[in-house]
Amino acid sequence: MQINSSLHLAEALWDPTVLKSGATRQGFGKALVEAAKRDERIVGLCADLTESTQMHLFAEAFPERFAQVGVAEQNLVTVASGMAAAGKIPFCSSYAAFSPGRNWEQIRTTICYNDRNVKMVGSHAGLSVGPDGATHQALEDIAITRVLPNMYVIVPADVEQAYAATLAIAQDTHPTYLRLAREKSPIFTTSETPFEIGKAQVLVEGTDVTLIGAGPMLYEGLRAAYLLGGKISVEVINLHTIKPFDVETVVASARKTGAVVTLEEHQINGGIGGAVAEVLAEHAPTKIHRIGMRDCFGESGKAAELWKHFGLTAESIAQEMSVLQFADDNDSKHST
Repeated sequence: MQINSSLHLAEALWDPTVLKSGATRQGFGKALVEAAKRDERIVGLCADLTESTQMHLFAEAFPERFAQVGVAEQNLVTVASGMAAAGKIPFCSSYAAFSPGRNWEQIRTTICYNDRNVKMVGSHAGLSVGPDGATHQALEDIAITRVLPNMYVIVPADVEQAYAATLAIAQDTHPTYLRLAREKSPIFTTSETPFEIGKAQVLVEGTDVTLIGAGPMLYEGLRAAYLLGGKISVEVINLHTIKPFDVETVVASARKTGAVVTLEEHQINGGIGGAVAEVLAEHAPTKIHRIGMRDCFGESGKAAELWKHFGLTAESIAQEMSVLQFADDNDSKHST
């Protein structure tokens, strides 16, 4: 398998038992403190979940620049919008099920409609919130944020990328939704791995099928590609920025392989699968198969148990891809 050396990925890329692990929310918490040191306009707001979202690190470092709004997510984003109008750069955090889940109309009207420079941080997204159950497992947040005009949507793959993404959006002026996870996951990027908003990364080059994903789930896709290495040549793309979408990189890979599989810890309708399907339909009609949540809610259980139950482990992904027979279906390349 041809690893993209320019990305400076971790040396023990294929062995999760050797790689260090951490939660993407931890990368955000540390980076926000660093960003605030560089720019005094940055302020923090939270809806009574400072430690869970790692906003407590900012609150402790800059108490005079932090506001606790309590359990009031609609107020959280409207206050942030007002601060942005006054020249501040607000980062507001909560669980993704509550923000953007509970306050979507306020985000739409007060932030996106006015094109305010507010950074919304949705933590505990996807199935990784585990035992909290379906009501707290945000599986629709990518869909409802990427549809909003002016909004950027970013889903970092691990701790290092969450750190880099936080620093990047702090310097950008667009309203942005940053999606983070609760559970620890393998750290396969490094501090030397580049990050650019809107620029997808080809992690591994392949010829038979393109696998596109984002967030901690992407590592399962990488392992699936490794497991399939002897049978199917898989090109793996980290689509860390869902919006703005990197049309050039995705279309070029789709034309190269002739087949695409998307992977996500989110509903395939409206999520990464939906976004990729839209772009390919318009620019390069390609055979596509979407792996993720298929029009269903999550359940209560440990994150690893839920990933296995819903077929989102590396082994399940590899098995599902193997029966698609993309490697032998050469006649389908560049066709619908």
